[in-house]
Amino acid sequence: MNALIVIDYTNDFVAADGALTCGEPAQRIEQRIAELTEQFVRDGHYVVMAVDAHQKDDPYHPETPLYPPHNIIGTEGRRLYGKVQDVYERHAGLITWMDKTRYSAFQGTDLALQLHARGIREIHLTGVCTDICVLHTAIDGFYRGFTVVIHADAVASFNPAGHEWALNHFKNQLGLQVLADL
Repeated sequence: MNALIVIDYTNDFVAADGALTCGEPAQRIEQRIAELTEQFVRDGHYVVMAVDAHQKDDPYHPETPLYPPHNIIGTEGRRLYGKVQDVYERHAGLITWMDKTRYSAFQGTDLALQLHARGIREIHLTGVCTDICVLHTAIDGFYRGFTVVIHADAVASFNPAGHEWALNHFKNQLGLQVLADL
């Protein structure tokens, strides 16, 4: 069994009017993330929606001075974007929702515990932002001994240069597998 981790694919990060949107690059990968999610569920793999969870104007959170308020608990901004929300609802009970409060889906969550409990050694990453939350999750997974696979056609960023840098970093500095598709 492998795992698919969909990172921060929410209205605030993807919708045109999202609070911290990646915009069109993130919208272009909607269909691919939905397809991968369906495929992983159908094949009996573990699927996690790792979703940023913030309190408005939290003075103790290190991201507060860096970004506008986003993915505030209880808002529509935290809802999964488009078809990915539809897939999540259709497979309720087969997809795990995991709140995260840091860039990495491993930090402050029981993600590693859940993966180990299922005997999972290979994780597949999709979502946003390639050069922030996807990057930090990939690095944490790498250092925790997981085989990490990045789906290049299912990640995006609001920073095109950062996106390309992260894809190269995955391949060249971490030796991760970067796929165009399965």
